[in-house]
Formats: sequence, structure tokens, C-alpha cells
Amino acid sequence: QVQLVESGGGLVQAGGSLRLTCSFSGVVYGNYVWAWFRQAPGKERDFVAAIDWRGASTDYADSVKGRFTISREVFKNTVLLQMDNLKPEDTARYYCGCNSAFSRKPVYDYWGQGTQVTVSS
Repeated sequence: QVQLVESGGGLVQAGGSLRLTCSFSGVVYGNYVWAWFRQAPGKERDFVAAIDWRGASTDYADSVKGRFTISREVFKNTVLLQMDNLKPEDTARYYCGCNSAFSRKPVYDYWGQGTQVTVSS
């Protein structure tokens, strides 16, 4: 059974930092692309960042480039999202997903339940 569990969300002031963790089980790590998406109330789920299983390739949405960093810890079965210089517009529920192929669309094979990030001005 595939499970993805996100953690690390919370309330932070603008300019602050958070680190999100996606812990997973039941998947063969090396077969997937790992990504973070976010969804604000009443809006679509938007791409944030992705990394291939080797960590050799990463991709970021323009809105977070230079502020967010995606990485993976192979031996811990985790994918991380370091978020720095947070802005109020980053407020959303953040979801971890894994997929057999890279996509910026929310068509991933597996999803976690998400973790809420709220940035106050």
C-alpha cells in the first residue's frame, strides 16, 4: 500500500522559512518523479517543484524559483521542500505527489493528504 505523508506546515510571518517533509512507503523510490504542489481555497492545484529520483534534475515554478529548494533523502525515504523568504501569496495547502513521469499538471499517481502553510503579512 502506497502512503505519502506530509509534515512541517504551520503559521509563519512573511520573510520566514519552513521545511516540508514528505515521508513515503510502499513505492520503489527509484521509479518515480517526486513533486510538490499547492492549492489555495477555491483555486486549482498548482505545481511548485519537482525532482527526479536521482536528484539530478529539478524544476521550479517561476513564483518560487530562488526561494524554494526541493531535495530528497534516499535512505530516509523522504522528499523535502525548503521554503525561504515566504510571502503571503505562498499560503496554501501543500501536497506531495509521485508519478512515473514528470509533469507540471496535477495528474500524479499518488498523493498525500497535504500540510497547511499560512504566511502572515
